[in-house]
Amino acid sequence: MMTTMERDALARTIYQRTHLTGEFVLRSGAVSTEYFDKYRFESDPVLLRVIAEALAPLVPSGIDGLAGLELGGVPIATMLSQVTGLPAFFVRKQPKTYGTCQLAEGGDFEGMRLLVVEDVVTSGGQVITSCGDLRDRGATVEHAVCVIDRESGGPAGLLANGIELRALYRMSELTG
Repeated sequence: MMTTMERDALARTIYQRTHLTGEFVLRSGAVSTEYFDKYRFESDPVLLRVIAEALAPLVPSGIDGLAGLELGGVPIATMLSQVTGLPAFFVRKQPKTYGTCQLAEGGDFEGMRLLVVEDVVTSGGQVITSCGDLRDRGATVEHAVCVIDRESGGPAGLLANGIELRALYRMSELTG
């Protein structure tokens, strides 16, 4: 478990590495003057490892596997898999139209309790969609984790769909 000082230092590092200002259209369609370019922490193996170690205590007991959402959730799920020993699955927005035609790669997850892994959550729309897709294919999905909750309705929207979001940081913790 991280100390308060370590947690604050990680927040500062994430903010310094990823925070951009300007005008950005988010996946949700909302326009923001702030953007967290999460690929700047996902592409840094040392920082990604520290983030995964910080996320590990947020993994609920009884989880059988990690479901990393395309694209940003995949490196986080991979590193979190290394830290926790849980298998990782890689979930597409749409099933492949060739080869195995799978929605998710990494093996059969039917009957498993999966934890959805995402980088940044705004409205939670993609998490809700992906959880529904995983449930339709036989997985139990009741929890999701993310590195940054933009505090734009994501947790409430997810909860309305039976998904508890556990965020490493809320946006206000990074910008405050």
